Amino acid sequence: MALRATRPWTTATRRRTTAAGAAALVSALLLAGCGSSGGGTTGAQATGQEGVRLVHAGKLTTCTNVPYEPFQFKQGQKVVGFDVDIVDLVAKRLGVTQEIVDIDFAAIKSGAALNSNRCDLAAAGMTITPDREKNLTFSAPYFDATQALMAKKGSGVTSLADVKAKGLTLGAQASTTGLDHVRKQGFDPIEFADSPKELLGLQTGQADVIVQDLAVVATWLKKPDIGAKFELVASLDTGEKYGIGMKKGNTALKKVVDEVIQQAKSDGAYDAIYKKWIGEEPTPAPSGS
Repeated sequence: MALRATRPWTTATRRRTTAAGAAALVSALLLAGCGSSGGGTTGAQATGQEGVRLVHAGKLTTCTNVPYEPFQFKQGQKVVGFDVDIVDLVAKRLGVTQEIVDIDFAAIKSGAALNSNRCDLAAAGMTITPDREKNLTFSAPYFDATQALMAKKGSGVTSLADVKAKGLTLGAQASTTGLDHVRKQGFDPIEFADSPKELLGLQTGQADVIVQDLAVVATWLKKPDIGAKFELVASLDTGEKYGIGMKKGNTALKKVVDEVIQQAKSDGAYDAIYKKWIGEEPTPAPSGS
């Protein structure tokens, strides 16, 4: 979705009859202009419910990277998915609506999107890692994840060792933990800008095997045209957990997000979202805060 530009402040003023009054007005306007710089830090970013400040009044703005099915992807003109439903619960708690901004994942994990006030939080099937925690404040984990290998049926691959032994070409999505994992195993994979390009790379033979989050691979394989030709050949237990990212030090929003996640796990809302998008109930349930 396109990012909506923040409207500049406008101030209706009366004419002053003295030079001193005019100078004071100019000074006030200059100070207001300085205060509004920073890509979205405007009068709309007033403190709202529960002490949470939002970049746009009445909206919880979410940065994500579309598509990353089943976590966020388009159905018609609407972005839907697991992450969207989780953040909708947060928006409901705050009494606002969610607005989604689609940007490059690198700008999300680096914290740049949050620091420039493009969004209030980031939900993008994003694994919590020590490096990312240097740039972001993460919520409590809301999804247990792992990596998987996907290849053409009959490839004979059952592990990363097989990929190496057979001299096969490995592909991975750029800026992801899947890429980091295989690099640590001594691979230098072809990098694809996003998950659809990675899948296309496998389909067109640019890569013989690809590494991607298990839930994403499982979703791809549910599509008849893909499931007929390709298969999950290995699951790599990396022990990853997804978190919702926020600007460093945004304790007010983190408190609300954590409480919403915990409440959803307690009242059954989380299980319903999980079953809706993953196709089964979580086993075991994701660890709490």
